[in-house]
Amino acid sequence: MKNAFEFKKLIVPGVVMLAFWGIALWGYLVSGYTQPLIMFGYIGTSLGVGLGLYGTLPKRQKPIGRRLTLFLIGLFLVGFAIFMGHENVQIEGFLFGLLTGVIQMGVIHYFIAKIVGPLLFGRLWCGWACWAVMVLDLLPFKRPAGRLPGKWGWLRYLHFGLSLALVLLLVYVVGFRAGAAGTAAVTWFIVGNLAYYAIGIGLAYALKDNRAFCKYLCPVSVPLKLTSRFALLKIKGDAAKCTACHACEKQCPMDIRISDYTAAGTRVLSTECSLCQTCITVCPKDALKLSFGFDLSGKDLLRERVV
Repeated sequence: MKNAFEFKKLIVPGVVMLAFWGIALWGYLVSGYTQPLIMFGYIGTSLGVGLGLYGTLPKRQKPIGRRLTLFLIGLFLVGFAIFMGHENVQIEGFLFGLLTGVIQMGVIHYFIAKIVGPLLFGRLWCGWACWAVMVLDLLPFKRPAGRLPGKWGWLRYLHFGLSLALVLLLVYVVGFRAGAAGTAAVTWFIVGNLAYYAIGIGLAYALKDNRAFCKYLCPVSVPLKLTSRFALLKIKGDAAKCTACHACEKQCPMDIRISDYTAAGTRVLSTECSLCQTCITVCPKDALKLSFGFDLSGKDLLRERVV
């Protein structure tokens, strides 16, 4: 029985890893280059290992799997972009690539991990692979007080719009077309990421919330929120086991009212969910789990802070 139970916990890691290796092989066969094989094979293996550890380790040790995966993927992608690909894999680099026809690994990465991938795995990228979260999760404010009341989340849409407007201006008015690959692109990527880290850390300390940047300013969440509405992989709660202790939402880094979804008999349909699985780990009744299914994410039910 124990072996069967452990095998069940490895289904999601196995599916994720096989999906990425399928993408890696497809990219290699179509392009003839080994880059897709190396990149997506490595990412898939890292996710599979991390998710597998998270599923099988004792509760107190489960976060090791996610932390390991964040560093394995985050450091690899940053190093790949700077030293191997010589490209800009910030969102502006993706936009530059699309507008100038430079289909570098950054474009492929965004397309797979942040546009198409969320149709299957939701915002798994945010919880398990983001190099910004890799750093922000080291900060001490792991138990947020809730979202700021109001529409502060719309700032990320403004950020996305400004990034798009800047790239359009540079490409079509200034004539600058070197933002996807090359020395200028790498400089943009390094400076841009340092700015993200500085702003993210500053917001975390100002609001006592490690994920403040993710909630209010991250432009990458814009496409992620759109396609993750259709994600097959989501968190599911068992209403019969749930005692409404709210431990899950008190520890949720994205302030999702998980208990409300469980009480309503639905999976967690919030597009803010990064599938970090913290809620699964802290639930004292084991009432939460990952599940595959077909449903459409609806209104975000989020916990607001008292100000």
